[in-house]
Amino acid sequence: MIDPGGEPEPMAEPEPEPVPAERPAGWRGVVEAVDQQVDEWFDHVRGQPALDGVAKVITGLGDHGIMWAATTVWRARHTGPERARAVRALAIAGVESTIVNRSLKAMVGRSRPDSVGLELTAAGVPVREPTSSSFPSGHTLAAFCAVTVMSQRGDRGGNTLLFASASLVGLSRLHLRAHHASDVVGGAAIGIALGLVGRTLL
Repeated sequence: MIDPGGEPEPMAEPEPEPVPAERPAGWRGVVEAVDQQVDEWFDHVRGQPALDGVAKVITGLGDHGIMWAATTVWRARHTGPERARAVRALAIAGVESTIVNRSLKAMVGRSRPDSVGLELTAAGVPVREPTSSSFPSGHTLAAFCAVTVMSQRGDRGGNTLLFASASLVGLSRLHLRAHHASDVVGGAAIGIALGLVGRTLL
C-alpha cells in the first residue's frame, strides 16, 4: 500500500515458525518417542466421562494402598496359615515399595508430563494432584509389588485378577497423564522384582 504522501508502507516481516524441540539422541530419544506415541493414543479416549471417571476411581483406590488392603482382606477370608500369609504379604509389599519408590524418585527427579491441552471431565471424582518425581510410577510400583507378593501357586484365577487389577492402575495413571509410559513400565518392572524378593521373606 501507498500512504497519502506517496511513500510505500514497509511490509511486515512474517513471524518465524516455531522450531520443534529436538529429541535427545540414543535410547533417551527412543524412550521419549514411545512416551509421546502412547500419550497420543490415550488422547483419543480422554474427555469421555465414563472412562475419565473409571480412571480416577482406580487411581484413587491405588492411593495409599487402599486397593491392596482390600485384597488382603479377600486373601485372608480363610482362617489359618493363609490369613497370616496375606497379612505378612501386605506388610512386606508396603515397606518395600515405599522405601524403594521414595528413594528412586529422589534420585531420578524426572518432570511430570505437561498438562497443557489435557482435557478430562470432572466426573464427580476428585484426584490428588501429584507433586513428586515422575519416575517411577509409585502407584504402579506398589500395585505390582503387592500382587506379586500376594499371588499364590495354583490359583490361576485369583492371580489373573490380581495382575489385571495392577495393570488397570498403571493404565489409569497414563489416562490421567500423571506419568509417562516409561514411568509406568519401569514401575511395573521394579514392583515385580521387589515382589519376588518379598516372596522369599514370607
